[in-house]
Amino acid sequence: MLLFSTVLLLGTSVLVNAGFSAETVTTCLENVVHRLSCEDFGVISVQTSLYGRVDSSVCSDGRGPDQVSDTDCSLPGAVDIVKKRCNGKKVCELSSDAFTSDPCRGTAKYLQTTYTCLSAITSVTCEHSLAHLKCDEGQIISVYGADYGRRDQTTCIYGRPISQIQNTACSNPTNQVADSCEGKNSCTIQASNSVFGDPCVGIFKYLEVAYACQYPSNSQGETV
Repeated sequence: MLLFSTVLLLGTSVLVNAGFSAETVTTCLENVVHRLSCEDFGVISVQTSLYGRVDSSVCSDGRGPDQVSDTDCSLPGAVDIVKKRCNGKKVCELSSDAFTSDPCRGTAKYLQTTYTCLSAITSVTCEHSLAHLKCDEGQIISVYGADYGRRDQTTCIYGRPISQIQNTACSNPTNQVADSCEGKNSCTIQASNSVFGDPCVGIFKYLEVAYACQYPSNSQGETV
């Protein structure tokens, strides 16, 4: 059987409203890492995401005709799952196991996501500390994404035993920051279980926030 690349990185010239070119990642094999990255600039903003098959030629190498003939196969809500996992992050990795159902059994599915990298301010606040989000005079906060938990063993580790930092699969995307800070000139929010809940008991967590400072669309340049 002909081996084929499991991940295709396809840079496109499509421009979205924010003015940044979009990138498309297509992962051909199920449960293989699907990686979105804005390491060089900004944070991820997911535009579209498909889990299923809508084209018989995409990811078809080594597949029989019966595995690629169904081109009316897509999982409803896939884009919402990817947005929740990835929006506001510099790097995001997931796979098809993020989806709990199979939209078309027997069909060779692929995961395809189109995203852009948005310019953003990133804030990391250790548990039990206060996050301060602030914009220049006349601008307001626009939250791209926030996550409370732990995704590595290098952030907020001073004085912590390995048992409190070993779980790096503790990621809890939250709307709480947007609910509290969106549209304000400045905002303070505590990184604590009492605010965000406890996604991993016994693990020392931190709050990651990606946001931008923008002028209000209806009163550009006025003081908030």
